[in-house]
This record gives sequence, C-alpha cells and structure tokens, in this order.
Amino acid sequence: MHPTADLRPDPDALLAAARSSERGRLKVFLGAAPGVGKTYAMLAGAARLRRAQVDVAVGVVETHGRAETEALIAGLEVLPRRQTLYRGTVLDEFDIDAALARRPALLVVDELAHTNAPDSRHPKRYQDVEELLAAGIDVWTAVNIQHVEGLSDVVSRITGATVRETIPDTVIERAEEVVVVDITPAELIARLAEGRIYLPETARRAAQGFFKPGNLTALRELALRRTADRVDDQMIDHLRANAIQGAWPSAERLMVCVGADPSSEAVVRAAARIASGLNAPWTAVTLERIGREVADAQALRRIDDVLELAERLGADTRRLAGRDLVEEITGYARRNNITQIVIGRSKPARWPGPWGAAGLTDALLRRASDIAVHVVVGEGPPKPAATAGRRDATDAAALTRGVLGAVAAVGCAVACGLLTTRFMALPEVPMLFLAAVLVTAVTLGVWPAVAAAMLAFLSYNFFFIPPVYSFTVAEPREVLSLAVFLLVAVTTGGLAGRVRENAEAAKKRILTIQALYDLSRKLSGATQLDDVLWVVARQAAEAVRGQVVILLPGSGTAEARRDLQVRAAFPPEDALQPGDAAAARWAYDRGEAAGWRTATLPDARLRFLPIRTARGTMGVLGFEPADRAREIPSDDARAFAALLDQAGISLERAALVAQARAGEALAERERLQATLLSSLSHDLRTPLSSILGAVTSLRGYGDRMPAGDRADLLAAVEEETRKLARFVANLLDMTRVEAGMLDLRRGWMDVEEVAAAAAARARRAFPARTLDLSIPDDLPLVRGDAGLFEQVVFNLLDNADKYSAPGTPTRLALRADGPSVAVTVEDRGCGIPPADLDRVFGKFTRLGEGDGRPAGTGLGLAIAKGVVEALGGTIRAESPAAEGRGTRFVVRLPVSETEPGHPRLLAGAEG
Repeated sequence: MHPTADLRPDPDALLAAARSSERGRLKVFLGAAPGVGKTYAMLAGAARLRRAQVDVAVGVVETHGRAETEALIAGLEVLPRRQTLYRGTVLDEFDIDAALARRPALLVVDELAHTNAPDSRHPKRYQDVEELLAAGIDVWTAVNIQHVEGLSDVVSRITGATVRETIPDTVIERAEEVVVVDITPAELIARLAEGRIYLPETARRAAQGFFKPGNLTALRELALRRTADRVDDQMIDHLRANAIQGAWPSAERLMVCVGADPSSEAVVRAAARIASGLNAPWTAVTLERIGREVADAQALRRIDDVLELAERLGADTRRLAGRDLVEEITGYARRNNITQIVIGRSKPARWPGPWGAAGLTDALLRRASDIAVHVVVGEGPPKPAATAGRRDATDAAALTRGVLGAVAAVGCAVACGLLTTRFMALPEVPMLFLAAVLVTAVTLGVWPAVAAAMLAFLSYNFFFIPPVYSFTVAEPREVLSLAVFLLVAVTTGGLAGRVRENAEAAKKRILTIQALYDLSRKLSGATQLDDVLWVVARQAAEAVRGQVVILLPGSGTAEARRDLQVRAAFPPEDALQPGDAAAARWAYDRGEAAGWRTATLPDARLRFLPIRTARGTMGVLGFEPADRAREIPSDDARAFAALLDQAGISLERAALVAQARAGEALAERERLQATLLSSLSHDLRTPLSSILGAVTSLRGYGDRMPAGDRADLLAAVEEETRKLARFVANLLDMTRVEAGMLDLRRGWMDVEEVAAAAAARARRAFPARTLDLSIPDDLPLVRGDAGLFEQVVFNLLDNADKYSAPGTPTRLALRADGPSVAVTVEDRGCGIPPADLDRVFGKFTRLGEGDGRPAGTGLGLAIAKGVVEALGGTIRAESPAAEGRGTRFVVRLPVSETEPGHPRLLAGAEG
C-alpha cells in the first residue's frame, strides 16, 4: 500500500450504514424456480429463532398444500389475514396494519412479488415490506429469480413464458442478506414428478413447458450470478466503510488505462479479451494531470473514440484527474477492488518525466505491488503527416515567440543594470534578472522562463562578474553565487510558469462551467421542443463560433420518420445541401460523426454529430466553425461535447413532457367519455323507464283506470319527455360550443322579456318551486341571441332547483350595473365549497345531490358559460349567498349602443 494513500472510511458508505441501522433488516430467500424449497428453508430458520426465544410471527405464507411446509407453520404465531371481496371472490390478503400493531422482532412474509387486491394500501407486496422495514421490523421473504424485473425479459426469452409479477432490482440490492436455496435440475424435476410441487395435471404441463432441464439450468445460473453480484457489492461497501484498501482477490475486476496515444485502441481490445476470458467486469479510465491541458482537439477526440469503443465492448468508463497520476490509478483500483490493471507502452520516454525516463508504466509497476499489471506493447498507427506538420509549425511558432520574449526581458534587465551601476553601486543586480525571469514566466510560460533563466545566468556573468565582458570567473565565491543564481532563477521561473498555466486552465474551466450552467438554467425553463432546440442551437453556435443546424426525424408514417428535417438553425437555414444531407443521415443511422474533417463524407460543408440519449439517437447536430482552416480548441471541443450531452437530455425531457401531456389529454378524454356514458345510462334510462311504464299501464289498463289516474300518467309521460328533450338539447348545445359552431343571432335583445320567458318555463318545469322575480322596467337593451340566453337563464334556474331543498325559494333578479346588465340567480341550497367555485363550470362536473335528487348531467353550467362568453359577457359563482347558505350565479352582458326606433327609446325621447 502506498504510504500516502487516504485511509479514511468512505463517507457515503458510512452514511449508508447509518441509514440502514435505523431500518429493519431484509433477508431474501432466492430460488431459481418454484419448488426448490425457499419457503421451507425460510420457515425452518424462523422456527429455530423461535426456539431461541426470538419474537417471530408469520404475516403470510403460501404452503400450496405441502404437508412438510404446513408442519413448520404449526409452531409459529400466524397473524390474521385481511379478507376482501374482489369480482365476487373473497380473497385473503396480508394485513399490514395488523403486522404494524403486533410489531414482532421478525416477520415472515412469503411471495414477495405478489400483487395485492385493488383496495389494499399498496399495489404490490414488496411495498408492504418496505413499510415494515421503515418501521424497524426485520423481514424474511422469498422470491424466484424470474420475478426480478431486470431479468424478467431474459427469463421470458429462455423459457418462453411471460413474467407478469415483478419486483424492482433495488429490492435485492438493498437486502442485507440474500440466501440462494438451490437444488439440481434433476432433483427438482423428480420432485415435480412426485407431486410435491403441483397437482398431477398441472405438474404434467409444467414438465412439458417451464420445467425443462435447460430452462432450469439457465435459471439456476441467473440466481447464483445475481446473488454473487450482491455479495460482491456488500464486500466493496465493507471495504469502503472500514477504510480497507484492496485488492481482495475474491473476484476478478479489470481496469484499463487509456489516453490520446494511438495504441490505446489496441490496449482496450486486449483488455476486452482478458476480461472475456476471465468473465470479469472491467472499467476503462482516462487520466488527466491537473495543470496540463490536452494537446489539441484531435487528441481529445481520440480519447472519446477509445472510451466509446470500450463501452461498446462492455466496459464502464471513468475520467480521473490529479497531480500524481500513479496515485490516482492505484487509489481508484484499491477503492473499487480492482485486481488487474491493463496499460499500454508504445515506446520509451524521450525526456525524463515526473517518474523518470521509464515513464508512467514502470512507475505503476513499482507502486502497484499488490495488483497485477498487464503491459500491452505496440507502436500504434502513425499520425497523419498533415496533422504532424501543423502541430510542428504551431510548436515552432510558439517556441520562437517564447525565445524572443526571453531575450527581450533579459536584454531589458541588462540595460537597466548597466545604466544603474554607471551612476551608483548596486549590490542587488541579480534581482533585476530574477524579475526578468518571473515576468517571462508569468507572460509566456514555463519553457520561455527556463530559457530566460539560462540567458540571465550568462548575461549576469558576462556583464557584471569580474572580469566583465568575458565568461571567465575570477573569484571562486562568484562560482557559487552564479550556481545559486541559476538554481533560483530556473526554480522560480518554472514555478511561476506553472502557476500561470494553472491559472489559465482554471479560468478556462470556470468559463466552461459557467457556460454549461447558463445552458442548464435556460434548458430547465424550456419544456416545449422548439424552445429547447432554439436554446441548444444558439449555445452551440457560440461554442464553435460558427453555424449550427439541428435535424430531427419527422413524425407520422414510417417513411416520414426516416426523413430528417431541419428543426432549428443559427443563423437560420431551411435546407441542406445534398452532401450535408447524406452526412446527416449517416450520423443518425450509424450513431457516428460524419462530414467535415471525419472519415465519412469529409467533403461535406458541416460536421454532424449524433444526439444520443438512453432511448437511442434522437437527432443530429451539424456545425461549421468560423475558421475552417484550424481545428476547434480542446477546451471548446470539450465544452461542445458536454453541450451535446445536455442537448440529448433536454430533448428527451421535452419528448417525455409531450408524451405526458398527450397521456393526460387521453386520460381526460377517457374520463369524459366514461362520464358521458354514465350520464347517458342514467339520464336516458330513467325517463325512458318512466315513459315505458306509463305507456304500458295505459295500454293495458287505460280503459279501466279512473280519469284522474290516466291524466297523471299522461302528465308523467309529458314531464319525462320534456326532461329527455332538455337533455338532448344540452348535449347538442355543448357539442356546438366545443366545436366553435355556436350559431349566434346577434339581434337586439330585451333582457326583461328573456328572463320572464325563462321564469315561466321554469314554473312549468318545477311547479313546486317558489320563484321570486325582481325585474325593473328601465333596463337597457343588449345585443345577443334571445333564444340561447333564455336557455342560459333556464339552466341556472334548473341548477338551483336541483341543489336546494323543496319549499325554499329561488330568486331571479335583473339590474343595470354600469356598462352592463347583471342577471342574478340565487338559491338557498347547500352551497359550493370555495375550491370548487370555478370547477362547477367544467363539463360533466357534478358536486353532489340535492335533497336526494340526482345532480344531472353536469352540462348545464358548462353550456351557460360557453354561451355567455360567446355573447361577450362573464359568469361567476358566489357561495355562500346569504345567511351562510346558498349559491349565487351572476351573469353580466355588455350594454350595446341604443338603436333608433325602438319603442322604449321613442318613449324616453317623447318624455
């Protein structure tokens, strides 16, 4: 173990342990198939604890008629079950309230994947178990491997049987103990044949289908592997919580280190072969030393391509950063119990580095003494000549600028020193040269600072050390001074240069993080797809300082979905050139980059990158930088890659929001349809039944009935027919309101006459209801449809009759209220809760029944609102109306300009 390793326990592991101590402990008995003995083993263990004076109770156990299982239950306390009626059958369900009230130390709950009856607190039994664990009760339970949700599709492919009841994988992952109850397939089939699992006929069908030797062997392997994975996770949690540095060779785990080196692809493939041979999980990591930038965008893309290759070959990927890369590698390996490390060595280091001339590979071999290290040797493909030439030219230009800057800084120091010593004795001349070295380091970097230090050393010797104007040193003490000066100059210059580089790197990272934060903030407020696309296109164009276009597949038919359409572009662009369209199609179909400066269709104007999500490729993003002659800088390329990931997440979220809205609309339509059918079944059937009964009585006994009884029956037929007519009229009016096809005849309307007609109609429909009218004689005229507005007033009176007790009055009042005419209908009924005052105007909204009478179809107020708003007015509900009871509906219609020739207006003019 390296002496600098961090031996502190992992905080997350300690928090997880603290949280688990507050909960009950879950023990899962896992089997490959029914009949392996899970329930028997569970009950046998519970019986042993019971004999040891542990408080054990049985919540629910399914014995399936097996005598040996029933014998084990005999000695245990069995909690009573809850009985519920479902589709005419009485079901015995687990009573979670009884279990919480009894609160044993250990509760046995069988059949973890069971689906509860509809009236249960939780839809699934595993959710009952979660509540028991949260209450601090230990639970033992049993489940078969085919019921684990993450493996249900695999089981279906193996056995051909559909798994309908499943539990989440997290249930197994959170279990403190997982016990595999295992027997061989031959023994299980023998038990099936003996009738110890199913009845003979069921056993025969099971033997021909599910219980085949191949199926059982595959399920047995799944159960063992799933349990091994859980045990392995528990071991890693133990290592982290107790600050134990691995590796413990309990199971093989591989880690491969990759970088921008061309041989990394060969290293990844070699690691994949080793992992496949060992049947072990593996992780690909890339390393970045803090304070050092990636060489260029091409190197960054090579790293991304290598990591993508590793993911395709089955690896997890991680990115590590630190000052000591060997320590980062070994620390990560020990924290994650890595047993083998694969690393490549392309060729020996040209210059000594932080680990000496041998480089990273040999340093890792020395310090990872407890971990096996595989070294893959290979040169890798040569770099393209054009790229190498551009890089050499760039490096030469930077070196030339640095050397010239160093010469200028040292020259200034010499001039200042000579000028100063000419007029005065200056003993601290070396400080001028150190200042020149520091200025060079801060402005130009490390290597120019080293060059400045060497020039300063020579210049100080030549101009200021006797004998001057020569490199000879006369005094021995001056040799030591020069050596110390050289050491101090090189050290301070190098440190200052590194500080400058680190500061610049930190500044770039801050700008990148700020840009990503701004993008995330903008995207978090965008839920519409078009808004998301516009934000992404604008931010991407700023990142590459050029043009960006986003293409998504169409919707509708399969042919339309294959057609990529331009959905956003910055600057705006409507169509692509043929070469760009082909590159975009390739990027979308293959999930790979295509177009400009790629291996696929490089003559295209744009480079296209796929927008990937967990649901697959959702679209492509094409871009063209402003300067096509040079590559995108590495920092901009990295920010652009992060932006692309954010774009994929945001597009997926927008798609999910759209699906959720569509689902809500569909659910609302289904609810309205169900309500409509319920209304039709009630509001049509009841009047029709009354009419049919009355007509049948009249036909059969009409000539023998008294005249009064015949009149009553005919009156009932007439009344129920009117109800049917009103109901059908409401449906037709609601249909016209929703479709926007309400035929309004906007003539001059006398509200007094309309209200009086509606009141007369209400008195005929509700003869037992007292109706108080308050109608002044001087109301102004309004423009509107008198027939439709009469229906509005009648609907309000009808609503008042439904929701107020017999014998209480209904008040209809009209008044002029400034620029409008107000019509008020007030009752003395039960009122409306404040939260429902706006909801009452919704379709099919019925808040209850008044005095035992049905509340109606729930269309009257919706129709009233639609008609009033079409007439340019408003309607609102107020409750309570007076004395803490009742409801008041207020309709306001705007007053129109007077029309010459109206009788009321002429009378007013004559007066």
